[in-house]
Formats: sequence, structure tokens, C-alpha cells
Amino acid sequence: MTPGTERERWPAREDRGPSVVALGGGHGLSATLSALRYVTQNLTAVVTVADDGGSSGRLRQELGMLPPGDLRMALAALCDDTEWGETWRDVLQHRYSTDGPLDNHAVGNLLIIALWDILGDEVAGLDWVGRLLGARGRVVPMAAVPLDIEARVRRSDSEAPRVVRGQSRVAVTSGQIESVRVLPEDAPACPEAVAAIRAADWVVLGPGSWYTSVLPHLLVRELAEALETTPARRALTLNLSAQVGETDGMNAADHLRTLREHAPNFRLDVVIADPTVVEDLDELTVAAEESGATLLLRQVGAGDGTPRHDPLRLAGAYRDAFEGFLGDVGNRAG
Repeated sequence: MTPGTERERWPAREDRGPSVVALGGGHGLSATLSALRYVTQNLTAVVTVADDGGSSGRLRQELGMLPPGDLRMALAALCDDTEWGETWRDVLQHRYSTDGPLDNHAVGNLLIIALWDILGDEVAGLDWVGRLLGARGRVVPMAAVPLDIEARVRRSDSEAPRVVRGQSRVAVTSGQIESVRVLPEDAPACPEAVAAIRAADWVVLGPGSWYTSVLPHLLVRELAEALETTPARRALTLNLSAQVGETDGMNAADHLRTLREHAPNFRLDVVIADPTVVEDLDELTVAAEESGATLLLRQVGAGDGTPRHDPLRLAGAYRDAFEGFLGDVGNRAG
């Protein structure tokens, strides 16, 4: 069977649950996928390709390919809880520790790059990795070329904004980020990502690094057009804390306002937030309404004091959103 034939047949699995597209990158997208795989098996992850640091950055620079790291993490999150799934998840995430050129490279990054080199097709390569893992969903890149993140950052009101370029630098920059853009400005979206968004029942954005993992999906023209015009309903999952450097000083409502500033034509249906970390509930409610959304309050944090989403709690929130239960959880029995 040729890779092309297999690609045309995807997904070769029983269609169970709503068609959901999750967008993001890194640990935020992993949290979303770890929850959504309990809700649906009709799942596609659309992953950012702007990483320029660590193993991914080195492979991107050396081979001129898409950075594989965020794609690897998405695939690992879709592994099931069987011995097979857990073993392959650990293999993908394993990093070498040496005094040589393999130091800090993730095995999964090398596997993905090898398949891309052999097949000459990024999506087909990711599909093959997904088959190996028995992944509960599909993973595709958001763009067909590597992207760069460029931010305008202001350290003080008396200082002119400066330009910071590169995802790894923007993520740790000091000062207030005023705006971001992706380069190249005419970057082509991955056709499979656009098709998945247009065919979805639900599109889920966030949580994650706001300027480097969440907003970039709305800054690639073809992807933004698909997100604005899809008949799918749209959900946004808010972070549990500000990110040091990138979103210092921003509250939950600020995140929504920033999204509207960068993508004024993108409308939401549901905003999911954990009430234990919302600074001003009235302000957030107004910000959600201005985006066209209903605010869904659920305790989705891990409960151990760390700002991590609990997969089962977040799955419950997504199920409530998808089924249209948007009221207070305490009134559900009535």
C-alpha cells in the first residue's frame, strides 16, 4: 500500500463522537487532547510550527523542515492508556543525554523527521506515526512551512516598543507584548488543517502560551478564514495562570480582549474558565459576551496547587459544552 493511498483512506476508524478540531501547541494542546480523547474519537489536532528552540529548533535549522516538537507532543497526548500506548508515548518523549550532537534530541522528533525525509510528505508522515502509536486522533501542522513569531514589546510607557523575533525569545520576553504576527505573512495553511476546520462540529482553542501557541492560528490568512467561516461551534479554554514573561500582568478578560484585537472577525460560542482562578468574574463575563460567547465555569484544575488542567475534569467541561449544558454545575440535578 502506498502512503498516498493510505492518506486518502484516513481516518480508517469507527466514527464515534462529534468531529472536534483542537488548535494550539506544547503543553497547552497536550492538556486539551488528553481531555478530548475521552469525549470523542473523531479528533484532529492542528499544531503550531513556529518552534525555534531546543531539539526542534536545531532540526529545523539543520534540515529546513517543520519543527517537529509540538507535533510530537500532540501525538504523545493521543496515546491511549494501554501498555502499548504508554510505552510508545515514553519512547516519543525520551530525550538523549550525551556529550555529543544527539544531546537533548527527542526520539520522537527524529522519528518524525525520518518519515518526512522518506515520504516527502509531512501529513502522511504524521499519519504513519499515529498508526504506530494507535493514536486516538489525527495530528496535522497548521502551516505548510515553518513559521516565525514576531512581537512588538514595550517595557514602559516612556519607551518605544521593540521587536522581538522567534518563538523561544517571545515566550520569555520581559515587558508588555502589544501585538504579534507570523512570518512569512503569506504562509500557506496546511490543506488538511483547513479541511478539518471546515468539516468540524466543534473547534477548540487554548489553553496554552497565548502569543506563541494560541494566537498564531488566527494569524495565518487561510487558517483564519476557515476559523471565521466554519459552521462549527467554537470554544476557548482559558489558562489557569499567567505565563511568566509572555502574559505577565494579564488577567482572564485581558486574554479575551487580546484575542479580539488580533482577530476581530473571530467569534466564540463558549469560553471555559476555572472560577477559582478568575480575578473578576463580571469583567470576564462581559469580555466573553463581547466575543459572542457564553461563559462556562468549571473547576478544571488539577487541584494540587499547580496550574495544570486535570484531563478528566476538563473532559467533563468539554462534554457539558458540546451537549449544551452551560449553566452552573450545582443546578444540574434540577
